[in-house]
Amino acid sequence: MTIPDLPFARLTLAARGFVLLALLVPVVVTRDVTLLLALLAIGSTWAVVQLAEFRPSVSTFVATTFDAVVVGLACGLTSQDVLVILAALAVPPFTAGLHRGIHGVVLAMSAQLVTFVGVSVFAYEGLHADQAIGMFTWSITGLGLGFIATFLHSAIERSADPLAPYHYAQTLLRQLIDLSGGLSSGLDPAALGGAIVSTVRDELPTTALVLYVPRGPELTPLVEKNLEVADGSDCEGIARQAWANREPVVAGGAFAIPLDDAAVVAGILSDRLDPARLDLSSRILELQRRLAPSAVHLDTALLFSSFRDAATADERRRLAREMHDGVAQDIASLGYLVDALAAQPSSPEQAERIGMLRDRVSEVVGEVRQSVLTLRTSIGESPSLGAAISSVARNLSEVSGVPIQVTLEEHTTRLRPEVEAELFRITQEAMNNAIKHAQASVIDVHCRVHAPRAIITVSDDGRGMQAPRSDSHGLKIMHERATLIGGRLAIDPSPDGGLMVTVAVGTDLPSGVDLEPEKVKA
Repeated sequence: MTIPDLPFARLTLAARGFVLLALLVPVVVTRDVTLLLALLAIGSTWAVVQLAEFRPSVSTFVATTFDAVVVGLACGLTSQDVLVILAALAVPPFTAGLHRGIHGVVLAMSAQLVTFVGVSVFAYEGLHADQAIGMFTWSITGLGLGFIATFLHSAIERSADPLAPYHYAQTLLRQLIDLSGGLSSGLDPAALGGAIVSTVRDELPTTALVLYVPRGPELTPLVEKNLEVADGSDCEGIARQAWANREPVVAGGAFAIPLDDAAVVAGILSDRLDPARLDLSSRILELQRRLAPSAVHLDTALLFSSFRDAATADERRRLAREMHDGVAQDIASLGYLVDALAAQPSSPEQAERIGMLRDRVSEVVGEVRQSVLTLRTSIGESPSLGAAISSVARNLSEVSGVPIQVTLEEHTTRLRPEVEAELFRITQEAMNNAIKHAQASVIDVHCRVHAPRAIITVSDDGRGMQAPRSDSHGLKIMHERATLIGGRLAIDPSPDGGLMVTVAVGTDLPSGVDLEPEKVKA
């Protein structure tokens, strides 16, 4: 018996045992010998079939057909006098459906009905009315149970197949690829969020408007439009209230509109407007209805971003494992071979060259290990973007010996995960470049985050911009990362003579925001 058959056999045992116990009750009450003999025949058959189902050598086709024929025969011979025995007709279609699916249900139903009708006609010259009604009732019951068993058969087989999740994932990915080309609004959360904010602004004159999306249990701003106030922080409280209740909230001139489970848009009306005369509540309900399709578009984009980030992180970890277990080990083996050659040089010149080769091998091993560390390091469970940057800066400083000073100016509200991930990688690449190529003696990193805006600057006192190499793609990748999140990347001379790499998302922090910087000496 195969592993998937074991759950089927247990279910058939439970079904047969339950029906036998139920039919024993009228035997005890009526002491009907005919019913007792019929139950003994059916019970014996079920016992034999049940044992056969636990043996891999017995065909389920033979077992289910034999079961149905015996039940039909017993019911046909005894139901003229004892109608209650007809309840056994519901069992063979159910057990056959568990083992063989819909084909088993059809086979069992056909076998038992042909046997039942044939015996009744041959032995009793036909069916009486009560017998026909009972046969029809219990046969329909068996058919319904057979359909349920067919569903269980498919579900258990899928769960037992170790490749089932992969087949299902293949189907979903193919559908995603096919559908992505037909998405009229694209899959950029920032662009879709901006369209929602523009729709609300066209309908309601506001001084502050923020679109929040969920990040775990918290809300983080995706798009923010402010005209007459310093920032949209006054919207956060009412946005949380609307999100918790999943209902629009109006409080004076402030409002919040939840958009299903995708987002919540909150805003503050201009002081020159009267919410009562504007009929704000009615307008908000109408806006919620109009924005329902946009909420679906945004939710789809957010799900796609989460999927892409998870797939990217998994691939980075895979590459790190391959580099650590493959290339790094191979290069280390070369180092051992060089050490063996260095033990017995043929001349002083050869010893010098072998020493240079050993130093170069050590440098390559160090670079590979640094690349593995870079691939494996991510935002992960870091409490903030700044904390993740500080952590990788400490690691880089310990490995390279170059001091890296990190200055953080962060609000508690975080950026979207995909934005943080790209900003982190850009900063990591900028620090790596300053260490490997600029020959810097000190590196300064300044990270300012006020979601949904952020500016990160990495400056050094090194050699400045050098002629680009044909095999170097670092700057191009940094520009691509910035473009993915709707940001911009600038590379300028540093006041200390080196380079200053700046990446910005949104706009700069508004004036008047008092942030206490936290300096971390890496």
